[in-house]
Amino acid sequence: MPTMDAARSDAPVLIVDRSDDCREVLRTLLAARGVSTIETCEARQGLTLLNQHRPAVVVLDLDAEAADDEQVREQYTAESQQNNSALVVLGRARHTFPTLPDGRVISKPYHFAPLIRTIEQLLDRAGADLPENRF
Repeated sequence: MPTMDAARSDAPVLIVDRSDDCREVLRTLLAARGVSTIETCEARQGLTLLNQHRPAVVVLDLDAEAADDEQVREQYTAESQQNNSALVVLGRARHTFPTLPDGRVISKPYHFAPLIRTIEQLLDRAGADLPENRF
């Protein structure tokens, strides 16, 4: 298991997913790597948490309640940029989030290992305090 550097241990990850099981698996895998998480099953609540906690990474599952609302998706894009949070979207959404860099839209069904690697890479970039690497 990879070790976490000090910058990563302070960087929370926001998980927005309707599935209790998926949130639990992500929380457990990230906690084992020294990463704290904040989570919700509802996309609008996720926006509130995004603004309150300013997480380093936001994982948004498009199956979360209200995530199919175009205005909510636009808010995630704008507020992730404003809060300097990296956004990762789970689902078939390349057309919905065309500005996201490659590798940030993960099609479903997905495996947790590649998702965790993506999150770790984003946290590493966040630890370098390079804003252009975040969104």
